[in-house]
Amino acid sequence: MGPLNLLTAMVLAMCCHFEVALAWTVNNFLMTGPKAFLTYASSVQVGAQRGIQECKHQFAWEKWNCPESTLQLSTHNGIRSATRETSLVHAISAAGVMYTLTKNCSMGDFDNCGCDDSRIGQTGGRGWIWGGCSDNVAFGEKISKQFVDALEDGHDSRAAVNLHNNEAGRLAIKATMRRACKCHGVSGSCSIQTCWMQLADFREVGNYLKMKHEQAKKLEMDKKPARAGNSADNRGAIAHTFRSIARTELIYLEDSPNYCVKNLSMGLQGTEGRECLKGDKNMSQWERKSCRRLCYDCGLRVVEKRIEVVSSCNCKFHWCCTVKCEKCTQVVTKYYCARKGGRKPHNKTKRRHHARRH
Repeated sequence: MGPLNLLTAMVLAMCCHFEVALAWTVNNFLMTGPKAFLTYASSVQVGAQRGIQECKHQFAWEKWNCPESTLQLSTHNGIRSATRETSLVHAISAAGVMYTLTKNCSMGDFDNCGCDDSRIGQTGGRGWIWGGCSDNVAFGEKISKQFVDALEDGHDSRAAVNLHNNEAGRLAIKATMRRACKCHGVSGSCSIQTCWMQLADFREVGNYLKMKHEQAKKLEMDKKPARAGNSADNRGAIAHTFRSIARTELIYLEDSPNYCVKNLSMGLQGTEGRECLKGDKNMSQWERKSCRRLCYDCGLRVVEKRIEVVSSCNCKFHWCCTVKCEKCTQVVTKYYCARKGGRKPHNKTKRRHHARRH
Protein backbone atom coordinates (compact mmCIF):
# COMPACT_ATOMS: atom_id res chain seq x y z
CA MET A 1 0.00 0.00 0.00
CA GLY A 2 1.36 3.41 -0.91
CA PRO A 3 1.48 6.55 1.22
CA LEU A 4 -1.85 7.79 2.51
CA ASN A 5 -2.57 11.51 2.66
CA LEU A 6 -3.22 12.78 6.19
CA LEU A 7 -6.52 14.52 5.44
CA THR A 8 -7.89 11.64 3.38
CA ALA A 9 -6.79 9.20 6.05
CA MET A 10 -8.73 11.04 8.74
CA VAL A 11 -11.91 11.06 6.70
CA LEU A 12 -11.67 7.46 5.50
CA ALA A 13 -10.65 6.12 8.87
CA MET A 14 -13.59 7.72 10.60
CA CYS A 15 -16.03 6.73 7.85
CA CYS A 16 -15.11 3.10 8.38
CA HIS A 17 -14.90 3.52 12.14
CA PHE A 18 -18.38 5.01 12.37
CA GLU A 19 -19.93 2.44 10.04
CA VAL A 20 -18.59 -0.44 12.07
CA ALA A 21 -19.67 0.35 15.59
CA LEU A 22 -19.43 3.87 16.86
CA ALA A 23 -22.33 5.51 18.68
CA TRP A 24 -22.06 8.38 21.11
CA THR A 25 -24.13 11.08 22.76
CA VAL A 26 -23.49 14.84 22.75
CA ASN A 27 -25.87 17.07 24.75
CA ASN A 28 -28.43 14.24 24.82
CA PHE A 29 -28.42 14.13 20.99
CA LEU A 30 -27.75 10.59 19.77
CA MET A 31 -25.73 10.34 16.58
CA THR A 32 -24.81 7.01 15.09
CA GLY A 33 -22.93 5.86 12.02
CA PRO A 34 -22.65 7.81 8.74
CA LYS A 35 -24.84 10.71 9.95
CA ALA A 36 -22.23 11.64 12.56
CA PHE A 37 -19.46 11.22 9.99
CA LEU A 38 -21.14 13.54 7.48
CA THR A 39 -21.92 16.20 10.10
CA TYR A 40 -18.31 16.77 11.10
CA ALA A 41 -16.18 15.49 8.19
CA SER A 42 -15.93 18.89 6.50
CA SER A 43 -14.83 20.63 9.72
CA VAL A 44 -12.29 17.90 10.39
CA GLN A 45 -10.75 18.34 6.95
CA VAL A 46 -10.65 22.14 7.28
CA GLY A 47 -9.16 21.80 10.76
CA ALA A 48 -6.42 19.41 9.68
CA GLN A 49 -5.54 21.78 6.83
CA ARG A 50 -5.47 24.68 9.31
CA GLY A 51 -2.95 22.77 11.40
CA ILE A 52 -0.71 21.96 8.43
CA GLN A 53 -0.74 25.55 7.16
CA GLU A 54 0.30 26.76 10.60
CA CYS A 55 3.06 24.14 10.65
CA LYS A 56 4.35 25.48 7.32
CA HIS A 57 4.31 29.03 8.69
CA GLN A 58 6.14 28.14 11.90
CA PHE A 59 8.90 26.23 10.10
CA ALA A 60 9.12 28.26 6.88
CA TRP A 61 12.75 29.27 7.57
CA GLU A 62 13.95 26.08 9.25
CA LYS A 63 15.85 23.16 7.71
CA TRP A 64 12.71 21.06 8.14
CA ASN A 65 9.86 23.14 6.75
CA CYS A 66 6.86 20.83 7.16
CA PRO A 67 7.16 19.43 3.61
CA GLU A 68 4.41 17.47 1.89
CA SER A 69 6.32 14.22 2.45
CA THR A 70 5.84 14.67 6.21
CA LEU A 71 2.09 14.78 5.77
CA GLN A 72 1.96 11.22 4.53
CA LEU A 73 1.14 8.32 6.80
CA SER A 74 3.64 5.92 5.32
CA THR A 75 2.76 2.23 5.36
CA HIS A 76 6.07 1.15 3.84
CA ASN A 77 7.07 -2.11 5.56
CA GLY A 78 4.45 -1.31 8.16
CA ILE A 79 6.77 1.24 9.82
CA ARG A 80 6.13 4.91 10.40
CA SER A 81 8.72 7.36 11.66
CA ALA A 82 8.35 8.82 15.16
CA THR A 83 10.75 11.76 15.11
CA ARG A 84 10.60 15.12 16.86
CA GLU A 85 9.07 16.58 13.69
CA THR A 86 6.34 13.97 13.26
CA SER A 87 5.39 14.56 16.90
CA LEU A 88 4.71 18.18 15.95
CA VAL A 89 2.67 17.16 12.89
CA HIS A 90 0.42 14.92 15.01
CA ALA A 91 -0.02 17.59 17.69
CA ILE A 92 -0.74 20.53 15.40
CA SER A 93 -3.12 18.50 13.21
CA ALA A 94 -5.12 17.36 16.25
CA ALA A 95 -5.11 20.94 17.54
CA GLY A 96 -6.35 22.27 14.19
CA VAL A 97 -9.23 19.80 14.12
CA MET A 98 -10.29 20.58 17.70
CA TYR A 99 -9.98 24.33 17.10
CA THR A 100 -12.18 24.28 13.98
CA LEU A 101 -14.82 22.03 15.53
CA THR A 102 -14.98 24.29 18.59
CA LYS A 103 -15.23 27.45 16.46
CA ASN A 104 -17.97 25.97 14.30
CA CYS A 105 -19.85 24.82 17.39
CA SER A 106 -19.80 28.31 18.93
CA MET A 107 -20.95 29.82 15.62
CA GLY A 108 -24.00 27.55 15.58
CA ASP A 109 -22.92 25.47 12.58
CA PHE A 110 -24.00 22.24 14.33
CA ASP A 111 -27.59 21.66 15.41
CA ASN A 112 -26.55 19.68 18.47
CA CYS A 113 -23.96 22.09 19.82
CA GLY A 114 -23.65 25.64 21.09
CA CYS A 115 -21.85 27.77 23.65
CA ASP A 116 -20.55 26.27 26.87
CA ASP A 117 -23.04 27.64 29.38
CA SER A 118 -22.16 25.25 32.21
CA ARG A 119 -20.84 28.02 34.50
CA ILE A 120 -23.14 30.92 33.63
CA GLY A 121 -24.14 32.87 36.75
CA GLN A 122 -21.40 31.40 38.92
CA THR A 123 -18.92 33.70 40.65
CA GLY A 124 -15.59 33.55 38.87
CA GLY A 125 -13.59 35.89 41.07
CA ARG A 126 -13.74 39.25 42.82
CA GLY A 127 -16.00 41.58 40.83
CA TRP A 128 -16.89 39.20 38.03
CA ILE A 129 -19.21 36.31 37.21
CA TRP A 130 -19.36 33.79 34.40
CA GLY A 131 -21.58 34.76 31.48
CA GLY A 132 -21.53 35.34 27.74
CA CYS A 133 -20.70 32.60 25.24
CA SER A 134 -17.70 30.51 26.22
CA ASP A 135 -16.23 28.44 23.39
CA ASN A 136 -17.27 24.82 23.83
CA VAL A 137 -13.85 23.18 23.92
CA ALA A 138 -15.23 20.04 25.58
CA PHE A 139 -17.26 19.36 22.43
CA GLY A 140 -14.34 20.13 20.11
CA GLU A 141 -12.02 17.94 22.13
CA LYS A 142 -14.39 14.97 22.17
CA ILE A 143 -15.14 14.94 18.44
CA SER A 144 -11.53 15.68 17.50
CA LYS A 145 -10.37 12.75 19.60
CA GLN A 146 -12.82 10.39 17.91
CA PHE A 147 -11.70 11.44 14.45
CA VAL A 148 -7.94 11.86 14.84
CA ASP A 149 -7.22 9.08 17.31
CA ALA A 150 -9.10 6.57 15.12
CA LEU A 151 -6.01 6.53 12.87
CA GLU A 152 -4.12 4.64 15.59
CA ASP A 153 -5.37 1.11 15.99
CA GLY A 154 -2.15 -0.53 17.24
CA HIS A 155 -0.84 -1.02 20.75
CA ASP A 156 2.87 -0.62 20.10
CA SER A 157 5.13 2.23 21.19
CA ARG A 158 4.64 4.21 17.95
CA ALA A 159 0.86 4.20 18.30
CA ALA A 160 1.17 5.21 21.97
CA VAL A 161 3.52 8.09 21.09
CA ASN A 162 1.19 9.33 18.35
CA LEU A 163 -1.84 9.22 20.66
CA HIS A 164 0.11 11.07 23.34
CA ASN A 165 1.12 13.81 20.87
CA ASN A 166 -2.46 14.06 19.60
CA GLU A 167 -3.59 14.76 23.15
CA ALA A 168 -0.76 17.27 23.69
CA GLY A 169 -2.05 19.15 20.65
CA ARG A 170 -5.57 19.26 22.03
CA LEU A 171 -4.30 20.43 25.42
CA ALA A 172 -2.48 23.27 23.61
CA ILE A 173 -5.90 24.64 22.63
CA LYS A 174 -6.94 24.77 26.29
CA ALA A 175 -3.60 26.19 27.44
CA THR A 176 -3.84 29.17 25.07
CA MET A 177 -7.48 30.10 25.77
CA ARG A 178 -8.09 33.56 27.19
CA ARG A 179 -10.74 35.17 29.37
CA ALA A 180 -12.78 37.98 27.81
CA CYS A 181 -14.96 40.26 29.91
CA LYS A 182 -17.68 42.92 29.56
CA CYS A 183 -18.33 45.70 32.07
CA HIS A 184 -21.69 46.41 33.70
CA GLY A 185 -22.71 49.17 36.09
CA VAL A 186 -24.19 52.64 36.36
CA SER A 187 -22.64 55.12 33.88
CA GLY A 188 -20.02 52.61 32.84
CA SER A 189 -18.66 52.20 36.37
CA CYS A 190 -17.78 48.56 35.68
CA SER A 191 -18.84 47.55 39.18
CA ILE A 192 -19.40 44.02 37.92
CA GLN A 193 -18.08 42.12 34.92
CA THR A 194 -19.37 39.09 33.06
CA CYS A 195 -16.61 36.95 31.58
CA TRP A 196 -16.29 34.00 29.26
CA MET A 197 -13.50 31.84 27.85
CA GLN A 198 -12.60 32.14 24.17
CA LEU A 199 -10.14 30.52 21.82
CA ALA A 200 -6.92 32.38 21.13
CA ASP A 201 -5.87 33.09 17.56
CA PHE A 202 -4.52 29.84 16.09
CA ARG A 203 -1.16 31.57 15.56
CA GLU A 204 -0.74 31.54 19.34
CA VAL A 205 -1.42 27.80 19.34
CA GLY A 206 1.25 27.40 16.66
CA ASN A 207 3.76 29.43 18.68
CA TYR A 208 3.00 27.33 21.76
CA LEU A 209 3.43 24.03 19.91
CA LYS A 210 6.68 25.14 18.26
CA MET A 211 8.06 25.81 21.74
CA LYS A 212 6.90 22.33 22.78
CA HIS A 213 8.62 20.91 19.67
CA GLU A 214 11.91 22.51 20.75
CA GLN A 215 11.48 21.02 24.24
CA ALA A 216 10.31 17.58 23.03
CA LYS A 217 11.62 14.58 24.95
CA LYS A 218 13.01 11.39 23.45
CA LEU A 219 11.69 8.16 24.93
CA GLU A 220 14.16 5.34 25.43
CA MET A 221 12.06 2.25 24.91
CA ASP A 222 13.27 -1.30 25.45
CA LYS A 223 14.66 -2.38 22.08
CA LYS A 224 13.98 -6.08 22.72
CA PRO A 225 10.75 -7.20 21.04
CA ALA A 226 7.94 -8.28 23.31
CA ARG A 227 6.81 -11.90 23.24
CA ALA A 228 3.75 -10.84 21.26
CA GLY A 229 3.23 -7.61 19.35
CA ASN A 230 0.24 -6.42 21.36
CA SER A 231 0.85 -8.41 24.54
CA ALA A 232 0.01 -7.24 28.03
CA ASP A 233 3.76 -7.15 28.78
CA ASN A 234 4.30 -4.70 25.90
CA ARG A 235 1.44 -2.45 26.98
CA GLY A 236 2.69 -2.52 30.55
CA ALA A 237 6.20 -1.48 29.49
CA ILE A 238 4.80 1.40 27.45
CA ALA A 239 2.60 2.58 30.33
CA HIS A 240 5.59 2.48 32.70
CA THR A 241 7.70 4.59 30.30
CA PHE A 242 4.93 7.18 29.89
CA ARG A 243 4.38 7.54 33.63
CA SER A 244 6.97 10.31 34.03
CA ILE A 245 5.93 12.28 30.92
CA ALA A 246 3.54 15.23 31.30
CA ARG A 247 0.51 15.05 29.01
CA THR A 248 1.34 18.50 27.60
CA GLU A 249 4.83 17.53 26.40
CA LEU A 250 5.69 16.28 22.91
CA ILE A 251 7.62 13.01 22.75
CA TYR A 252 9.43 11.05 20.06
CA LEU A 253 11.27 7.76 19.60
CA GLU A 254 13.82 8.35 16.84
CA ASP A 255 16.47 10.97 16.15
CA SER A 256 15.73 13.27 13.23
CA PRO A 257 17.55 12.66 9.93
CA ASN A 258 19.92 15.24 8.46
CA TYR A 259 17.54 17.71 6.85
CA CYS A 260 20.42 19.48 5.09
CA VAL A 261 20.90 16.53 2.76
CA LYS A 262 18.62 15.38 -0.03
CA ASN A 263 17.27 11.89 0.61
CA LEU A 264 14.53 10.91 -1.81
CA SER A 265 13.90 7.56 -0.12
CA MET A 266 12.80 9.53 2.97
CA GLY A 267 11.10 12.28 0.97
CA LEU A 268 13.68 14.90 1.99
CA GLN A 269 14.71 17.57 -0.51
CA GLY A 270 17.61 19.05 1.48
CA THR A 271 18.22 22.80 1.74
CA GLU A 272 20.05 23.34 -1.57
CA GLY A 273 17.92 25.73 -3.63
CA ARG A 274 15.92 26.94 -0.62
CA GLU A 275 15.28 30.65 -0.32
CA CYS A 276 16.54 32.53 2.75
CA LEU A 277 16.10 36.11 3.98
CA LYS A 278 18.71 38.79 4.36
CA GLY A 279 19.17 42.46 5.13
CA ASP A 280 15.72 43.78 6.06
CA LYS A 281 15.54 45.67 9.36
CA ASN A 282 11.85 44.82 9.68
CA MET A 283 12.57 41.09 9.86
CA SER A 284 12.52 39.14 13.08
CA GLN A 285 15.78 37.74 14.42
CA TRP A 286 14.53 34.27 13.43
CA GLU A 287 14.10 35.40 9.81
CA ARG A 288 17.40 37.32 9.68
CA LYS A 289 19.31 34.20 10.67
CA SER A 290 17.63 31.99 8.06
CA CYS A 291 20.59 32.11 5.63
CA ARG A 292 22.91 30.88 8.36
CA ARG A 293 20.58 28.03 9.31
CA LEU A 294 19.64 26.89 5.82
CA CYS A 295 22.86 27.55 3.92
CA TYR A 296 26.01 28.05 5.99
CA ASP A 297 25.13 25.45 8.66
CA CYS A 298 24.55 22.95 5.84
CA GLY A 299 27.87 23.64 4.11
CA LEU A 300 26.29 25.71 1.36
CA ARG A 301 26.85 29.26 0.16
CA VAL A 302 24.33 32.04 -0.45
CA VAL A 303 23.73 33.29 -3.99
CA GLU A 304 21.92 36.49 -4.89
CA LYS A 305 19.35 36.60 -7.69
CA ARG A 306 17.45 39.55 -9.09
CA ILE A 307 13.95 38.53 -10.11
CA GLU A 308 11.15 40.41 -11.84
CA VAL A 309 7.88 40.28 -9.93
CA VAL A 310 4.63 41.27 -11.65
CA SER A 311 1.80 42.56 -9.47
CA SER A 312 -1.41 44.57 -9.77
CA CYS A 313 -1.10 48.32 -9.16
CA ASN A 314 -2.83 51.67 -9.71
CA CYS A 315 -6.22 50.03 -9.25
CA LYS A 316 -9.29 52.19 -9.95
CA PHE A 317 -12.97 51.66 -9.35
CA HIS A 318 -15.19 52.05 -12.44
CA TRP A 319 -18.94 52.63 -12.22
CA CYS A 320 -20.48 50.16 -11.98
CA CYS A 321 -19.06 47.85 -10.62
CA THR A 322 -15.59 46.79 -11.60
CA VAL A 323 -12.05 47.42 -10.44
CA LYS A 324 -9.39 47.76 -13.13
CA CYS A 325 -5.69 47.53 -12.36
CA GLU A 326 -2.46 47.99 -14.21
CA LYS A 327 0.34 45.43 -14.20
CA CYS A 328 3.52 46.71 -12.58
CA THR A 329 6.92 45.04 -12.74
CA GLN A 330 9.33 45.31 -9.85
CA VAL A 331 12.86 43.90 -9.64
CA VAL A 332 13.50 42.29 -6.24
CA THR A 333 16.59 40.66 -4.80
CA LYS A 334 16.26 37.16 -3.41
CA TYR A 335 18.79 34.85 -1.78
CA TYR A 336 19.16 31.10 -2.22
CA CYS A 337 21.31 28.30 -0.86
CA ALA A 338 23.74 26.89 -3.44
CA ARG A 339 26.46 24.27 -3.46
CA LYS A 340 29.99 25.50 -2.81
CA GLY A 341 32.30 25.40 -5.81
CA GLY A 342 29.37 25.70 -8.19
CA ARG A 343 29.41 28.03 -11.11
CA LYS A 344 29.23 31.61 -9.88
CA PRO A 345 27.42 34.27 -11.89
CA HIS A 346 29.66 36.74 -13.73
CA ASN A 347 29.62 40.23 -12.27
CA LYS A 348 29.36 43.40 -14.32
CA THR A 349 33.09 44.24 -14.03
CA LYS A 350 34.16 40.96 -15.60
CA ARG A 351 31.67 41.42 -18.42
CA ARG A 352 33.02 44.93 -19.20
CA HIS A 353 36.66 43.67 -19.36
CA HIS A 354 35.58 40.82 -21.58
CA ALA A 355 33.83 43.25 -23.97
CA ARG A 356 36.89 45.56 -24.24
CA ARG A 357 39.17 42.65 -25.24
CA HIS A 358 36.91 41.92 -28.18
